[in-house]
Amino acid sequence: MTPLVVKFHMRKMIHLGVCYRIVNNIIKHSKTYSQRKINPEMFMLSGLAGLAFMWPTKKLNKESLKTNAETVTSVLEHADNLFENGHYEECYNLLSSTKEQNVEINWRICRVLYNMSKEPKYDKKYKKDLVFQAYNIICDELSRHQDNFAVQKWYALLLDAKCSYDGIKERIKQLENIKKHMDLAVTLNPNDATTLHMLGEWCYQVSSLPWHQRKIAEALFASPPQSTYEDALEYFLRAEAAQPRFYSLNLLRLGNCYLKLQKEDQAKYYLKLAASYPAKSNDDHYANKEATELLNKIK
Repeated sequence: MTPLVVKFHMRKMIHLGVCYRIVNNIIKHSKTYSQRKINPEMFMLSGLAGLAFMWPTKKLNKESLKTNAETVTSVLEHADNLFENGHYEECYNLLSSTKEQNVEINWRICRVLYNMSKEPKYDKKYKKDLVFQAYNIICDELSRHQDNFAVQKWYALLLDAKCSYDGIKERIKQLENIKKHMDLAVTLNPNDATTLHMLGEWCYQVSSLPWHQRKIAEALFASPPQSTYEDALEYFLRAEAAQPRFYSLNLLRLGNCYLKLQKEDQAKYYLKLAASYPAKSNDDHYANKEATELLNKIK
């Protein structure tokens, strides 16, 4: 016999030996039923319970996994609701206290940390700590989940946020890398409105680079990043088509782009929408204020 066959028979003999000892103990102690007034049926069941451990409990495992999945789904739904209503700290506490940590939990933690970092009630150091904490989490997820569009999206956004603390030179240096991950996110999910908005924002910011920052870009790159307000407008319109009125800043940027392109009527339409947008977050308050000021200048 081959070594593998011998090994198989040895395991089988050991298994049978264990079964034999359990059954032998049942027979040995069965003589004491009448003396100890033990129910023989119950005693036999207790012996068979020992044998039962030798068979896998797939049904229980499946039920346990199903329960865990349902719990995670419930947590995600509750967390998304808290986030949409601007309850960032409560959302973070819920997600970070969840025992089942996975990519869906972790990218949402990054999202809420990023939004907390934009809250005016926190000091600059704490905001920086929040951004770097989120960046470290999303880097870890990116190394394992490059095919997840939310991971690609939040990596791009958090890289940009981190670079804003690292200095203007580092931010300009990472412009192409940031856009690369945004493009990957859009490839994975072409209809995600927030990713389309981010690409529009990238184009808008590159188009608006001040002269001294353009000089830095020219020093860092043989071919500095280029874009136009027309490019930005196209992404903002695509985002709006994918999910109408989803973000106050998208409405504001549509107004900004139309102003840059000297299309006042279209600009007024979107600026009015941004000015009256229900304010739930710091971004919303900013959009309300900026749009109102621009409308007053146009009149």
